[in-house]
Amino acid sequence: MTHKLMMAILCAGTLMLTTAGPSMAQEDEKAAFEKTLAEAKAAQKQAASVGGEWRDVGNMLKDAAKAAESGDYKAATKLAQTAKSQSELGYEQSLQQKSARMEDYIK
Repeated sequence: MTHKLMMAILCAGTLMLTTAGPSMAQEDEKAAFEKTLAEAKAAQKQAASVGGEWRDVGNMLKDAAKAAESGDYKAATKLAQTAKSQSELGYEQSLQQKSARMEDYIK
């Protein structure tokens, strides 16, 4: 092979990799978001089942969906992860407080 032909092949290969790269990365980010969103919704449902859903979880999930619609999957995943964490904490908090004994003077 000549030097020019080899350089042309190398450039063409590099061009194909750079144009395919971002879309593949975005698909990975989208898949990660969808997985995190499903987990967050399940955690939200579990927290609500014991009366432990925190106030902002629903809004966070709506904001996550809006961010995903605009293609910002990193921000969407971060919001969904926060909603999931808050739902898990709300569930635990609700279970702990059900067995808490309130002093008579507080009632």
